[in-house]
Amino acid sequence: MDNAFERNIQAALAAVAKREKLANVFFVACGGSFAQMHAPKYVLDRESASLVAETYNSAEFVARDLPRLGSSSVVVLCSSSGNTPETVAAAKFAREHGAYTIGLTTKPESDLAKAVDSVVLYVSKPVEGNADGVGPALLSLAFGLLRDREGNRKHEALARSLSALPGLVARAQAAHDADALRWAKAVRREPVIYTLASGPNYGVTYSFSICILQEMQWIHTQAIHAGEYFHGPFEITDDMVPFILVLGTGACRKMDQRALDFTRKFTDKILTIDIEALDLAGIETDVIDYMQPLILQPLLRTYAIRLSESRGHPLTVRRYMWAMEY
Repeated sequence: MDNAFERNIQAALAAVAKREKLANVFFVACGGSFAQMHAPKYVLDRESASLVAETYNSAEFVARDLPRLGSSSVVVLCSSSGNTPETVAAAKFAREHGAYTIGLTTKPESDLAKAVDSVVLYVSKPVEGNADGVGPALLSLAFGLLRDREGNRKHEALARSLSALPGLVARAQAAHDADALRWAKAVRREPVIYTLASGPNYGVTYSFSICILQEMQWIHTQAIHAGEYFHGPFEITDDMVPFILVLGTGACRKMDQRALDFTRKFTDKILTIDIEALDLAGIETDVIDYMQPLILQPLLRTYAIRLSESRGHPLTVRRYMWAMEY
């Protein structure tokens, strides 16, 4: 892990620790960055007895004008470019309300970096297990807040486990290489592909739906929460509809398993990624539930690359994004 990366995280945490009171933590972003925010919220939901964590799209965070946003709030914002207008506006809005703001970006000279109290610069490597990436930064911030406010010691297990991430992801990708090729060939003409997951993994499948399938491949999709599947969405299940289903580990696995058991009754068009079937050596038991997305995201990216190759539709092609005013 890069020393500057860790120093930035610890500097932000030290500044927050000086605040007399901390009641809530808001995770705010748009698109793929917003999808990253489900994992740190899951950490605080599961581990904290005193901190309330919330996630918001940047524009809606400003539009809601939450009365509980104030000096006892921390707002964590993310934009890879640092120039997402809604996220920059949300940072300024949060500071105006007295909150402490932490901005995650890859660009030190960006508007977001200038708008927040503390900046954490991360490296974007979508296809790699990257200990200096946005996911590790968010988990480190979440566990750092728990350490400073409640004495939670799991940040130590996280730090040790992050060092194993590059090798772990490489092993997972190698194990899935043949499956990714077969899947990409099988679904290359499909007009609709649904994703299913729960808990910390839901954000990853949400990102795969909106950023990969919709934005980069122009395929119709919806990210379905595995717990919500039986409350409406399961009616679209038949032998013509393909699914990507993540079978996670930890407390939410039973929801994923229930959804998988049902879909298997009606279709064999299911790409199942079982976290527990991967070689997870190096990740300590205390944090394995929280680190799932850090493995899953680059693993699914390899599937996305194979899909783009099979369809002859590069991941870089856009019709509207960056091509016109919107």
